[in-house]
Amino acid sequence: MSQVLVTGGSGYVGTQLIAALLRGGRQVRATLRSTAGAADLRAAVRRGGADDAGLEIVAADLTSDDGWAAAAAGCDEVHHVASPIPAVQPTDPDELIVPAREGTLRVLRAARDAGARRVVLTSSFAAVGYTPKPGSEFTEDDWTDPDTPGLEPYPRSKAIAERAAWDLMERDGGGTELVVVNPTFILGPTLTTALRSSTQLIKAMLDGTMSVVPRRRFGVVDVRDVADLHIRAMAAPEAAGRRFLAVADSPALSFLEVAETLSRRLGPLAARVPTRQATGDDPPRPIIHNDRAREWLGWRPRPVDTTIVQTAESLLALGLLEAER
Repeated sequence: MSQVLVTGGSGYVGTQLIAALLRGGRQVRATLRSTAGAADLRAAVRRGGADDAGLEIVAADLTSDDGWAAAAAGCDEVHHVASPIPAVQPTDPDELIVPAREGTLRVLRAARDAGARRVVLTSSFAAVGYTPKPGSEFTEDDWTDPDTPGLEPYPRSKAIAERAAWDLMERDGGGTELVVVNPTFILGPTLTTALRSSTQLIKAMLDGTMSVVPRRRFGVVDVRDVADLHIRAMAAPEAAGRRFLAVADSPALSFLEVAETLSRRLGPLAARVPTRQATGDDPPRPIIHNDRAREWLGWRPRPVDTTIVQTAESLLALGLLEAER
């Protein structure tokens, strides 16, 4: 069995996916922008209960052609997880759109040229449900219109990059199949001490940095379940050419409801969580369907409360939070 390529190996999803693949007995090649982060990646996958002896780490950057042909060589399966996620929205949307689109196309061309059987791409619910829709009910047939008035650069970049991926593979994909996973807001245990946007938010709630939460509603999915869906989507023949929404079975939440879960379940650790929302009207509570992943792939996501609590517990275990005394 050939190596599996995972791009963005040091990321929130990437580390969990690599750990899951290694635990399943696969040999994994992971890309990092620089191999200077190799020791941290190995430590992360070991935290995920995996033996890193089966892990090869190579350098390849989404903004450059260098290294991608070598990274994909000999890999029958490619999980493209790497994508820029900003701490704040840039003034110039192209700062996100160009690397997201061009980086995705680089990986797909490298996979195609290497003769990979299939690429499973991490896109986002941002490419599905960020254009207002009557009833706010979404399936994989929905698309965010990049020209939606007021749309922020990040969802624009995800919609444009995913469209470009499908266009390339339908036009010139050779024999390589494409499958796309569209996660909602990802939470769950982190294996790395370099916090990403969602874990930073939970930390800010718990340490008192965030005193008022944004007035938003969103689906939630566990990072481990995103990794599991990637693996299932790679294995199932019927997944070829399809998108799969990754969202837990629970109704969409608000940030205030996330904070209330932390307070209810974590006691003193959550003594400083916010209790107020920003002023304004409540947005619609979206209805996001995961039927395709459940019925086609046998995917079973974790309960949202478990995911929220274990996110916080992982931050504490890594020394990124101080327990209240």
